[in-house]
Amino acid sequence: MLLSRTGSKPSSPYGYRRITAAICRLGQHVNHKTVQRLMGQMGLKSQVRPKKYRSYKGTAGRIAPDLIQRRFGAEGANQKWVTDVTEFNVAGEKLYLSPVMDLFNGEIIAFETARRPVFKLVENMLTKALEKLGNGEKPILHSDQGWHYQMTAYQRQLQKRDVVQSMSRKGNCLDNAAMESFFAILKSELFHPNRSESPQSLKEGIEDYIHYYNHDRIKMKLKGLSPVQYRTQPLISLAF
Repeated sequence: MLLSRTGSKPSSPYGYRRITAAICRLGQHVNHKTVQRLMGQMGLKSQVRPKKYRSYKGTAGRIAPDLIQRRFGAEGANQKWVTDVTEFNVAGEKLYLSPVMDLFNGEIIAFETARRPVFKLVENMLTKALEKLGNGEKPILHSDQGWHYQMTAYQRQLQKRDVVQSMSRKGNCLDNAAMESFFAILKSELFHPNRSESPQSLKEGIEDYIHYYNHDRIKMKLKGLSPVQYRTQPLISLAF
C-alpha cells in the first residue's frame, strides 16, 4: 500500500476501492467494506486534491470549437487527446508541467517541464506527442483557451499532422475535466506529500511519477489495470 504522511496523519493516494482492487490482484480476496473499515480504524484518508494554474489571458488568436463536449472516452488509442498546463511552487520558485493525455486509457503520452510558462514549453510537448502518431492517426487535441493554444505556431503544428483542435468554453474547467483530474491526482499523490528541495528535484520526481502512473497505477474504470497494461492487454493475451 502506498502511504505518506501529512503532519502526523497517515494518508494514501488510493481510496478504498483501488486498494481493494490492488489487494485482489495480489491473490488476496477481500470485501471493499472491510478495506474501508480498516482504513477508518487506521486513520487513512485519500489525499486532498488542489486547485490548478490558469493560463487564460483573453483572446489572442483563433478560438476552436469544443468538439469533445465532455465525452471523455475513446474507442481506441490516439483518437482523443487532452492537454493543459499546471504550476508548482517549490522553495519560492516555480515549475510548470505541460502533458498530453490519451482519453482511451488515461495514459500520459508526452510531457514537458519548464521554469517559466513560455510557449516553448507547450511547443516541445506537442512535438513529442506528434512523434507518437502512426500513419493515418489524426486525433482531436482538446485544451482550454490558454494563450499557448491560441498561438499561430501551435495551430500550425496541428495542421501539419491533420490533428483537429478543440477548446473548452471560456472559464469552464469541467470541459477539460480529464486533464484537471490528472493534475489533482499528481499533486495529491506526489507534490503535497513530498517536500521537494528544488525545481530540479521536483522535475525528477514528476518524471518518475508519470512512469508509475502510466505503468503501475491501477484504475478501476480500466478493469483494475494501469493505462499501459490496458492499452497492451490484447498483446498480453496473444502471448499466452
